Amino acid sequence: MNPPSPIAASAMVFAGGGAGAVLRYQVGRSMTGWLGPAVVTNFPWATLTVNVLGSLAMGLLAGWLARHGNAGEQWRLLIGIGLLGGFTTFSSFSLELMLLIERGQGGAAFAYAAISILAGLIGLYIGLIAMRIAA
Repeated sequence: MNPPSPIAASAMVFAGGGAGAVLRYQVGRSMTGWLGPAVVTNFPWATLTVNVLGSLAMGLLAGWLARHGNAGEQWRLLIGIGLLGGFTTFSSFSLELMLLIERGQGGAAFAYAAISILAGLIGLYIGLIAMRIAA
């Protein structure tokens, strides 16, 4: 099967991403309704839930794609990049980290995890500081 054109591929990512973002929002609303605002304010249960579910789904998709090769390119775009990308980027992080570990690149895996977390926190902090200064 031929890979989709760049426009078709972009449309698949767009459709999946929109659905994933809405799904993430609905999980957050559901968790707040189920646990109550006080509980979800004290611990990020919705984000944790989304990250775990997204990682599980990414594992299932990666396993399926490994069996089906190029025949699954549309599903990779729609679900892996689009839906799961809109739902949580943590699923991509988890997959990439596990691939490094499985390839025996423990040092690179540790560096990737540490840099991702630390640089993300530093970037967030710089953004917050910049906005506080601008206010």
